[in-house]
Amino acid sequence: MSVRVAVITVSSSRVRGEGADESGDRLELFARGIGGEIAAREVVDDDQRLIEELLCHFCDAEPCALVLTTGGTGVAPRDVTPEATRAVIEREVPGIAEAMRDASRSHTKHWLLSRGIAGIRGATLIVNFPGNPRAIGQSGAAIGDALPHALALIAGARSEHG
Repeated sequence: MSVRVAVITVSSSRVRGEGADESGDRLELFARGIGGEIAAREVVDDDQRLIEELLCHFCDAEPCALVLTTGGTGVAPRDVTPEATRAVIEREVPGIAEAMRDASRSHTKHWLLSRGIAGIRGATLIVNFPGNPRAIGQSGAAIGDALPHALALIAGARSEHG
């Protein structure tokens, strides 16, 4: 499977150039591990309108099969990635986000504070990952095997149930 993937880091501090984008690096590594071809890598401020615009761009104008975000999924006032994602998707895929939270459960007592979601816009799957690089690895391990099948179905492949 080779699919176009956009990786978006949502972080005001990274936009200001404060520190390396370790979460984006980790997410790119995850995407390549499931056969993804990185079409774009962006860093955006914690601003719902800007996040929505970027998500729409990679779903509509420069279509990718998969858009992965990192950051902005917690409960702080500036954490608006789930709201931006919910505003642009047509259908939610709750099992992906549930599996990601469950994967974090044994690693941190704060697993239940993650509000990331996953959903479909057109022919694109959008998945919100946490901002912690270690959590990206844990969450990715929980969903990585299912994503190629999900992407094939979203692209129109027939489902083989068995």
